[in-house]
Amino acid sequence: MSKLIFVNLPVTDLPRSIAFYEAVGARKNPNFSDETAACMVLSETIHAMLLTHDKFRQFSSKPIVDAKTATEVLICVSEESREAVDAAVERAVAAGGAPDPTPTQDYGFMYGRCYEDPDGHVWEVMWMDPAAAAGGPPAA
Repeated sequence: MSKLIFVNLPVTDLPRSIAFYEAVGARKNPNFSDETAACMVLSETIHAMLLTHDKFRQFSSKPIVDAKTATEVLICVSEESREAVDAAVERAVAAGGAPDPTPTQDYGFMYGRCYEDPDGHVWEVMWMDPAAAAGGPPAA
């Protein structure tokens, strides 16, 4: 069985966050969702757990970072083409996300953009040429 990843994100407005993630292509798994949390399925192996602040505090005693003013994590997911990268960012912006908090990365063999969700969590979206990925990074 492939390993699964569950990215746990504190959110200030759970219904708004669910609507955003559904608009960018995730689907809610009702088996692992309630009024305090929502499991958003991004792929067979990647899930975003959207947690109210009270729920998130059950898992960590550290203060919750305001992702709009400080960086907590950068989450990167792959797409199958440069066009799919652009489409993913466009969907996020149309759903209320903020576009491109950092400059587009275009290295020819690799292309990436990013967006922020309504709580400021940064999602990077990237494409890499399969031949380049198989050969490793280019020589400096």
